[in-house]
Amino acid sequence: MTDEIPLGKTTSYPEEYDPSLLFAITRAESRSLLSLGNDLPFNGCDIWTAWELTWLNANGVPQVASAEIHVPAYSPQLIESKSLKLYLGSFAMTKFESVEKLQRLIESDLNACTGSDIELHIHDTANDTDIEEFSGICVDSMDTSCDVFDVDAGFLQASGDIVEETLHSHLLRSLCPVTSQPDLGSVMISYRGPQIDRVGLLRYIVSFRQHNDFHEACVERMFMDISARCNPEQLTVYARYQRRGGIDINPFRSNFEAPPGRMRLRRQ
Repeated sequence: MTDEIPLGKTTSYPEEYDPSLLFAITRAESRSLLSLGNDLPFNGCDIWTAWELTWLNANGVPQVASAEIHVPAYSPQLIESKSLKLYLGSFAMTKFESVEKLQRLIESDLNACTGSDIELHIHDTANDTDIEEFSGICVDSMDTSCDVFDVDAGFLQASGDIVEETLHSHLLRSLCPVTSQPDLGSVMISYRGPQIDRVGLLRYIVSFRQHNDFHEACVERMFMDISARCNPEQLTVYARYQRRGGIDINPFRSNFEAPPGRMRLRRQ
């Protein structure tokens, strides 16, 4: 399958609608490494923000917007990011009578690609969301040293009284499994359970630094590792990555709460 993925290849950029540009990647392969089957221990979605959506109205006047796409975590397939960029770019010289017709077409194509019902919101760029910050305590200033840069769940520890807290870090970095390009992001962990050792959590997050995997798989690995090592009663892992190719990908996984509303971090 890797040979077929558009990532890392010289590509033309069509400017008229072409749904064949979309490329699906099955979730099953990465989930099998985590012993995940059809009965998932979490809910959630992958929140994609495409910042460069443009098309022509019926009079040929260019329109610009951002698109927010929610792909359910239960979908059998995810969308390969470069293929989505090419697909959305193919609307640049395509005329639509209304935004509603454009939205229905994109929804239909992405439903077919992912094998599920995606949720799509097209936003006027004049009304883009304000910059926000993750809630909770940032662990990035913890006094520690780091010398392990591929995933090591052994850093994760929890003990003592049951607490409810939210921790976050802006030091997440992983590598694209196809091109090895770095993906930088922030990650938030909200939980109820024995208190997680913050130094260990920071070292665990840093240990993704040379790990090759897609954004979605990294977040699911974090969810499973924290669940296994720290035994929380409730757990949410939510990562927001910096955009690449005009698109940011933000996986959300939780066993107790719904995905958040629209947001944007400072680095996005």
